[in-house]
Amino acid sequence: MPTVSLVDVASYLPGEPVPTDYFTQYSRSDRMARNVMFRSPRTRHHVARDETAVDMVERAVEPLVQRHGRDEIAGIDVLLTHTQLPDNPVLGPGSEVAKRLGMNPGWVIDVHNGGCAAFVHMMGLARMILQTTSARTALIATSQNCAGPVFTQTEIRKLAQAPVPGDGCGVGLLVKNSDAPILDVQTRTYPEFAGDMSFCTDVNRDGDFDFATDRKYWEPGTGQACVSFTESRITKVFARGNRLVPELAHAVCDRIGVKGRDIDTFVTNQPNRLFLRNWHEALELPAERHPDTFDSCGNLFAAGIPVTLDTENRAERLRNGSVVLMAAFAHAGDFAGAAAVRWGAAR
Repeated sequence: MPTVSLVDVASYLPGEPVPTDYFTQYSRSDRMARNVMFRSPRTRHHVARDETAVDMVERAVEPLVQRHGRDEIAGIDVLLTHTQLPDNPVLGPGSEVAKRLGMNPGWVIDVHNGGCAAFVHMMGLARMILQTTSARTALIATSQNCAGPVFTQTEIRKLAQAPVPGDGCGVGLLVKNSDAPILDVQTRTYPEFAGDMSFCTDVNRDGDFDFATDRKYWEPGTGQACVSFTESRITKVFARGNRLVPELAHAVCDRIGVKGRDIDTFVTNQPNRLFLRNWHEALELPAERHPDTFDSCGNLFAAGIPVTLDTENRAERLRNGSVVLMAAFAHAGDFAGAAAVRWGAAR
């Protein structure tokens, strides 16, 4: 199979940092807020009301245009996108992204199921397409855009989980060459956990989820929609996350012949600080080899990995030729993935 490389990464964070004080003025007295899953970052970013996922991708791609040229980006063969909160419920942003960037790719795929592991998932898909077709280049883009629209609603912003998410976009450029080779990609689906994440369409003025309603999300109503959490579900998801990310990370390490403790840099999704600590301890890595952007950006869902990679790359903390391992789990644990790259991305 031809070698495929992750030759560049870039990112975009919308607006000015939003301090936690924005939420504390509305917060309710709730023991859930003391749960380690919901301990908030110092700041996070929120998309503007009229800022679309396409806007975010266009702004994230601009550094790639500056480094590689507009013609190179316009000539992309494969375009894969993932959006946490689609602006249009019927279709993803792929075609409009192509239009904005002057592309005419042979492959346009809007990937929805990857969740927080979508960047790794799309790396695997793009790599497979480049290896098995005449396509030479691919752009993968992840947009996390639900923090501002969903978690600042008047009733939702009172909840314990409201300060944790942040918005942002990360992109990666893949090329069929050996400049920064993708060493391995592993993804796994866990259907036994499917459906364990609930989307509640009614949160009442007491901040409680109304599970009695049978209203569909597209039907009119007076409540405010949000992803629901119960303490029993939190416990289950926490146990799964602690297991799945190291499990996939070790699987990739085994395939490339490297011990987890010998990985140069480990980058994961970043739901909270406790997951981050547990994951690098599971790989026997010191914290400094597991960078994150949680305290400045919050939980960026699928955008967490590319935003952190871009942050570290621009700060010149990723050494060319080093092994960078990425891993993440999605939703309530129904999907997970990991990938390793011999680093060599542009700056």
